[in-house]
Amino acid sequence: MGYLLNIIIIISWAVSTVAWATAKNISYTDKLDFQVRFDQRSNRNERFQYRLRYYPSLQLDASVSLNSMIVTGEHFNASHNSLDGSSNYIYARRLFVRKQYEHGKTEIGAIPTYKGRISSSGLSKDGWVTGARHVYISQAGNALELVVGRLESLDPAHALDWPENLNYFELEYSANIDRSRSMELSIERMLSGNFIRTEYRQTLSRQTELALEFIQRLDSNQSKFVTGLTGTLRYPDNPLEYGIYYAYSSQDFGPRAELTEDFIGNGHSLSLELEGKLSRFQATGWFVRIDLVENTQRLLTGIVIKL
Repeated sequence: MGYLLNIIIIISWAVSTVAWATAKNISYTDKLDFQVRFDQRSNRNERFQYRLRYYPSLQLDASVSLNSMIVTGEHFNASHNSLDGSSNYIYARRLFVRKQYEHGKTEIGAIPTYKGRISSSGLSKDGWVTGARHVYISQAGNALELVVGRLESLDPAHALDWPENLNYFELEYSANIDRSRSMELSIERMLSGNFIRTEYRQTLSRQTELALEFIQRLDSNQSKFVTGLTGTLRYPDNPLEYGIYYAYSSQDFGPRAELTEDFIGNGHSLSLELEGKLSRFQATGWFVRIDLVENTQRLLTGIVIKL
């Protein structure tokens, strides 16, 4: 009942926002994706889950927009509810103003955890940081990013709370080495730890990319390493996207590892991913993922609809 009430509130909000934006001659856009998946792990009972993500946006003028993200789930990096009805969480995790410039952007509010591409070692794409981000992009395509804010409560019910103080800092430099290679270097302060993160990417062919990512915790001898190979298998109607990843995370690395986009456990892990689209329903895709970490095996499979 609580979930249905939340959905009704979201729909009502969207309808009223569209009406208001139309009356004020303000552009309103949105995106919606819905996922249903089967989750089987060797160390717990199998689960059937769903995820709803809604992205509304108001374009206030040519360069300023108000953006939000409303998502299911009860944790910073957990955005699925159980289909058995045992969980019905849905919250607004982001609400921020974005100002676009010729050479970058500024975001203020409950902002995304990323500026563009989502790295395996980056914080979860369904998470948030309360604060401000400024990105400067040079004519050569190199970017300098500064984020200052707060990351404290990992409960999405408090994602939009006003920050009482600042405990999150990130300074990142991204550069194109040449046409096929790029790199990132960042210094981070978050979750009571200091970190340095590096990333190297190389295009091996038109359909294949190699990535190497490394995070070192500076206040202890803990680290995380990720290497991945991603690409596309070309078929006439339905190309298949694939990913193969190996990761190692120190046992005492802490929450910085647990909240990353790819986290499945500490120690050594291997992940295989495959996804594609249904030929008759191009807005609908399918995916399969297999994770092997230490003594645990996991299978994820499901469908996702994007509107």
